[in-house]
Amino acid sequence: MTVAENTTENNVRSALREGAVVPPSSRGERFTGYDVEAFEVPTGREEIWRFTPMKRLRGLHQGGDAVVPTGKVTLSVDAPPEVTVETVGREDERLGQAGAPGDRVAAQAYSSFTEATIVSVGAETTLSRPAVITVTGPGKDLLAYGHLQIRLAPYAQASLVLDHRGSGTYADNVEFITGEGARLTVVSVQDWDDDAVHVSEHHLQLGKDSTVKHTVVTLGGDLVRLSPTARFAAPGGDVELLGLYFADAGQHQEHRLFVDHAQPHCKSHVTYKGALQGEGAHSVWIGDVLIRSAAEGTDTYELNRNLLLTDSARADSVPNLEIETGEIEGAGHASATGRFDDEQLFYLQSRGIDEATARRLVVRGFFFEILNRIDVPELRQRLEAEIDEELQAIGH
Repeated sequence: MTVAENTTENNVRSALREGAVVPPSSRGERFTGYDVEAFEVPTGREEIWRFTPMKRLRGLHQGGDAVVPTGKVTLSVDAPPEVTVETVGREDERLGQAGAPGDRVAAQAYSSFTEATIVSVGAETTLSRPAVITVTGPGKDLLAYGHLQIRLAPYAQASLVLDHRGSGTYADNVEFITGEGARLTVVSVQDWDDDAVHVSEHHLQLGKDSTVKHTVVTLGGDLVRLSPTARFAAPGGDVELLGLYFADAGQHQEHRLFVDHAQPHCKSHVTYKGALQGEGAHSVWIGDVLIRSAAEGTDTYELNRNLLLTDSARADSVPNLEIETGEIEGAGHASATGRFDDEQLFYLQSRGIDEATARRLVVRGFFFEILNRIDVPELRQRLEAEIDEELQAIGH
């Protein structure tokens, strides 16, 4: 062993004695499981928790019901007649099919829910209109756990809106399962009240030649941590993960994505954009893509862009790409964080537009790519109006 190697080994041993946590060398090696007791209580020093303000989780990572009184969310489904909605108990064999929880809070949610909702679309069925699932929080100073599963049979086509509102503390797992040739479009909106804490894992399982467009819009809440994981169960799947977030003063918004390419000839494309303004506004975006040795012919790309509207805001962006085979179509990632484009502002102001309005126009243009991909006109108009309200603060 060389002097350098010996020094490195001694440093690692010393760090471990002091409580440091060594992350897995591969994203695919990270532990998952349904039993909350199989996960150690995180301290915040772990890689998957190092950006999260642990004190603001209200004890969710320790067993939140011991810290916050238990309440209950209200879940309502407005769906066309082609949709089947079931309320089932924990013993239903379909639950957990899309994937196991990847952290202690998700495992706590899986271990704690008393009943789940399953929304199904039959084979070769196309919905006549989007289904809207509204989740209303348990209320201020109350805690709730939940579980929701969306199932599309082979060659079904559906659009779905998952709308989160209200206040309180809420942790859940959401499963999306698509059969062969199915096409699912889903928009998950986090429009919580200012006091809300929401920690959620989304598990996407794509069947052979199925297509999923999964869009996340995060606007409200005190702390929101959303972790979508996409897995391909068979060749030919195509997933698009889109995201838009706007963090205001004091808000913490965290989006942690994982795309697991374990099947050949699948595609994934990730685009997340965020804007931040105000003292203590903080966003975190983690994008992990794993291309396993069996995933020949993979085509993947991920992009994250952040626009800082005030000096006191902070955006952390960490794209990761792990490739185990060279037989792929393409793979790449990009990340950028910056302030306004002065040339754009100058151009608009030279046309007689005041600075505050010019800034709002720049932000609207920044978000246009994501908003334009939302296929539900009423929802898109609502989100545009809410973003405009946020933008009214710019320049004042």
